[in-house]
Amino acid sequence: MPLTQSEYQAQVESAIAQLSQDLPKLFQKDIAYYIYSSDIFFKDPVNQFQGKINYRIIFWTLRFHARLFFTEIYFDVHDIQQKETNIIKVWWTVRGKLRVPWQANILFNGDSTYKLNEEGLICDHRDNWDRAPKTILKQFLPLKQRK
Repeated sequence: MPLTQSEYQAQVESAIAQLSQDLPKLFQKDIAYYIYSSDIFFKDPVNQFQGKINYRIIFWTLRFHARLFFTEIYFDVHDIQQKETNIIKVWWTVRGKLRVPWQANILFNGDSTYKLNEEGLICDHRDNWDRAPKTILKQFLPLKQRK
């Protein structure tokens, strides 16, 4: 049975509340997966896949690499808005200190667009970054090698 408009809006608001809780800590602890559909599609500048198991793996991988490669890493959420009935938009910054002797810093901004299905579950997550992946990776190098 389809959701009523008020039930759907309640699902959207629940998803926004969960994203607000999960995203700032995504490098430290796992997110809640109940707000995502089993066939969620994900795309960012370096990855593209479908399915909740793959979605869980990408977040596990983010936490693993954060602990391995960074002494500090943060996911700063600047704003979360419902842009349309079925669209949630998040603006964010990733910043951190790489675990290298020259204390390289990483910083880039991005946004995430989450699309919800008719059941009010997130079925599509697409990330945009403010610079190319290669440019972000160059931040890991000592200053004299970044050219």
